[in-house]
Parts: sequence; structure tokens; C-alpha cells
Amino acid sequence: MMPLVWLLNTITRILMRMMGIRTDTVISSALSKDELRTIVNESRSQISRRNQDMLLSVLDLEKVSVNDIMVPRNEIVGIDINDDWKSIVRQLTHSPHGRIVLYRDSLDDAISMLRVREAYRLMTEKKEFTKEIMLRAADEIYFVPEGTPLSTQLVKFQRNKKKVGLVVDEYGDIQGLVTVEDILEEIVGDFTTSMSPTLAEEVTPLNDGTVIIDGSANVREINKAFNWHLPEDEARTVNGIILEALEEIPVPGTRVRIEQYDIDILDVQDNMIKQVKVMPVKSLRESVAE
Repeated sequence: MMPLVWLLNTITRILMRMMGIRTDTVISSALSKDELRTIVNESRSQISRRNQDMLLSVLDLEKVSVNDIMVPRNEIVGIDINDDWKSIVRQLTHSPHGRIVLYRDSLDDAISMLRVREAYRLMTEKKEFTKEIMLRAADEIYFVPEGTPLSTQLVKFQRNKKKVGLVVDEYGDIQGLVTVEDILEEIVGDFTTSMSPTLAEEVTPLNDGTVIIDGSANVREINKAFNWHLPEDEARTVNGIILEALEEIPVPGTRVRIEQYDIDILDVQDNMIKQVKVMPVKSLRESVAE
């Protein structure tokens, strides 16, 4: 627990100093999260709301788990090392990602993590770039138990000198991928862009107040981007919360109300909701009134 307390104190104090908040009166002793939160809240006149929210997000890391921010299994980019070698090289050279999982036949048999930049270096420096050379250059897989709080995982990444890990469930099955960058984005991401690049591709706000959303979109990111309050307790995606509410796979044209949101199902494929239209009930009432 001590490394976590130290980390929270260190990060928060550095940010507070950068923002001009006096911390000299409390430097000598470790502060609890509640004490740090009180200091931040009482410093509203000294810092902007944006910076205040950033500080509070550091203190809230333990309330968020790796499951909330991980790249889900079906979106993990990997290469089957049993593929034809030309196909493997083609996948490497066309990859937009910094790291790629190497596996045999199935992602559940992941064997290593390859840094694409290192692969490029070997391609240019070696007279012959082979599968054996590629495998030797890859890093050992680092596994993360699902449900791990971000505060804990940030410390573990630092302690183990790792930057990326595969999230696994109690049976050892891979559920997703999480990186140090993902955790840091959780702290500062809201203050650099209005929404993440991934979410920007999954949502289309319309002039009538409704929003077209992909079923795979992360509910938590949607809530943050639009200041909504869709449930985040169980399911992580829009598809998930709708299936949880209906307890069946809907057909296009179905409408469901979840909390204060009317959701129209637009597209369903392979037993998954691919696209929906969401309208906050308040917006609907305003439209009727007009």
C-alpha cells in the first residue's frame, strides 16, 4: 500500500506545485486521498476547473479498473506466427500500432509482444529478416488480472518496468490490452482533446440532439464526452448495456429506454448491436415542446 500512497502524494504534489498551490505546510507527512482531495477542493480560487479536475482524476484512479479502459479482445491487433512469412511481414509494415501481440493459432496462445519500431529497425539493419529474428526481438508477455484498479496497475507497471499488458480473467483467457499510456490518458486525456480518436470514429452527433453510436463504443467514454449518465456498473459497451436491459438480442427498429435515454436499434449483425441512435429524454421533450 505504501508505494501507492507515495505515488498519489508525489503526482498530486507535483501537479499542485505546477499550478501554484502551496504544499510546504504538508510536505513532511504523507496525506490520505481524502486530505489531498480537500486541499484540491479548497484551492478552487487558485486553479482553473480544468486543472482541478485533473488533480481529482489522479485521486480517483483506484475507482477505475483496467477493464474500464482496456482495448477489448476483439480489437487487439495480433499476428499469428503460423501465417505465411510474407503475410507476417505485410502485416508488420502496414500496422498503425506501436506494439503487436504474437500468437499461435489463437490469441489465447499469445507468446510475446513485438515492438513494431524494433521490427522496422531489424528489417533495415539485417540482411535477412527472418521469423526467428523477429521472435528473438519480441518481449515476454506481461499479464494483468482483470479488475485491477488503475492506481495499483500504474504502480505495477513502474515496478516491473513494463508499458503494456494483456488483461486476463480468472480462467487465464485474454480479455483485453492495457498500456501505461491508457492510464495516463485517463488522467489528462479529457484536457487535451474533446474526445479520444477512437470514440470520435464511433459517434456522430446530429443537429436534432441525437447521437449515432457504434455498439462497440465504450459507455464510460461516452458519458465523459457528452456528460451523460448511462449505467457503467456491469457492461462496458453500448451493445452490452442494451443486451443487459432487454435480456435478448433485439431486431433493428427496437426502441429501449435506459435511464433517461431513448435508444433506437439501427443495425444488428452476428448477434451484436452494431449501431444505435441515442436521444436524451430531456432533448426529446424539448423537441416536442418546440
